[in-house]
Amino acid sequence: MLTVPMDILTLFPVRKTGKQKKAFRAAVQAYAEGLGYACREEKGSFGSRNVVIGNPETADFLVTAHYDTCAILPIPNLITPCNFFLYFLYQMLIIAVCFLLAIFIGVGIGLLAGNGLIAGLFTYGAIWAILICMIVGPANRHNANDNTSGVVTVLEIARTLPEIHRKKVCFVLFDLEEAGLLGSASYRKAHKAQLERQLVLNLDCVGDGDHLMLFPTKKLRKDRDKLASLYPVCGHFERKSLLLREKGFAFYPSDQMNFPYGVGICALHKGKLGLYLSRIHTPKDTILEETNVNILRAALTSLICCGAVTKGKEE
Repeated sequence: MLTVPMDILTLFPVRKTGKQKKAFRAAVQAYAEGLGYACREEKGSFGSRNVVIGNPETADFLVTAHYDTCAILPIPNLITPCNFFLYFLYQMLIIAVCFLLAIFIGVGIGLLAGNGLIAGLFTYGAIWAILICMIVGPANRHNANDNTSGVVTVLEIARTLPEIHRKKVCFVLFDLEEAGLLGSASYRKAHKAQLERQLVLNLDCVGDGDHLMLFPTKKLRKDRDKLASLYPVCGHFERKSLLLREKGFAFYPSDQMNFPYGVGICALHKGKLGLYLSRIHTPKDTILEETNVNILRAALTSLICCGAVTKGKEE
């Protein structure tokens, strides 16, 4: 039973198997209903189950996060949303390593069998096995940032949002993001008409990093009025910042990509190569800073209530 959203870290640290997800969804629904929200599950493709808190028919905002747990990987999924060259290079490196590993396995078995055809077949099979393991392999039991942080922040906003403003927002927890944004794709298909006017605020990996960033979709960037509504919530909070990336290269692979007016929200570190996200998909994903949760809760609550936090935007 959840008493506060942060309980998810200890009560539901892994949400990968059907049984784990079912227990988590039941606890979240009971918690949301205890706050006075209407809550339900929506079935989607490939067995996905989204948790919908509130009424999507009346909402102007969707506040979302994926709740499924990723598979554990030997190397972190390094993401550099503002550096195309580094992002592309790292993804190519991962692909190259997977192919080399598959070739090593296939050739090794082929040499033992003394048969080139067997080497080719096992190489092909190993490639597919590695790709499948990257999606449905053993769960990463340490996922404080990806994406317990997003789920906690969604529920914190739901907890503190004044009742008078609740009809303006619907909270959605997506399933199967790690398998290819499948839960959010199913939600989009079921609610296509409403999404043409709704601003989707998607929280994914917001717990580790001082630079909280808003990444709007291409269509949202072109709608200056909708984009301008995000300006008032941006600003600096001592060593932390919440900034909007409205110009230049920006690619953040998460559920907001499925929506016309989506905003990907994440926490990043800053180094010599720019802004980056690391540690996720590995046992090092253990950091969830409550300060980040509190900043985003205050900022997005202010946005929903048509107020303002500290004005500013990225230069």
